[in-house]
Amino acid sequence: MSDLDQLPRTPLAPDADDHEVAAWAATEAGHLLLQVRQQGLEGRELKDAGDQAAHELLMKLLGEVRPDDVVLSEEGKDDRRRLHSDRVWIVDPLDGTREFSEPPRDDWAVHVALWEKGDLVAGAVALPGLDVTYDTGRPPAVPPSTASRPRIVASRTRPPAFVQALVEHLDAELVPMGSAGAKVMSVVRDVSDAYVHAGGQYEWDSAAPVVVARAAGLFTSRVDGSPLVYNQDDVLLPDLIVCRPELSQQILDFVREHGTD
Repeated sequence: MSDLDQLPRTPLAPDADDHEVAAWAATEAGHLLLQVRQQGLEGRELKDAGDQAAHELLMKLLGEVRPDDVVLSEEGKDDRRRLHSDRVWIVDPLDGTREFSEPPRDDWAVHVALWEKGDLVAGAVALPGLDVTYDTGRPPAVPPSTASRPRIVASRTRPPAFVQALVEHLDAELVPMGSAGAKVMSVVRDVSDAYVHAGGQYEWDSAAPVVVARAAGLFTSRVDGSPLVYNQDDVLLPDLIVCRPELSQQILDFVREHGTD
């Protein structure tokens, strides 16, 4: 019996739908990561232990309840069967390893999304440090903005120059934050109003946050306004916009005029 078999686990109903599976898997991986954080590891050791533990658990859980589906994980080998499959789970077992390795930071996440026959159809983002999971089965209701001016969330360590220019253009406030999942959920949570990124991400960085944001009624696209497309041969998906709908045209117009260099 493996260590994963001995973990306490929240039961999943036998007839659980894909939304419930996504939320359950992300939440369980989040619980495990909180345990890993208590093991006394630091730095690279903690990052690696978290990545591996969450990956192994997600592969095990999805393999148990959706054995016929393919899984694309940041921490696993690319199973090329996904390109001919109708159903592919796209997961990031630990998004924001830097923040995870810096307790008590809470801006890290677990991403679990399902792509089916051409588009994302279900997903969940767990924020274990906040003890919350957002999922498409119970779409979060985005409250009216409480800010007097727009808030743009960006990397806390390397915010792109064009985002700073966008902040100035909109007379906005820059909100520094860690993982992509935490950033997108910050829009859902009324902590920010928009997340604009260019410069490199992969499908697992945005799949679950994007499908949850869509379910919540937020605007999502590439920075040129084209759709975000998943389960591609090349999993690089370098840019995105997630924002309140009323900000989308202003942001698209700015990028169209000024670019992202």
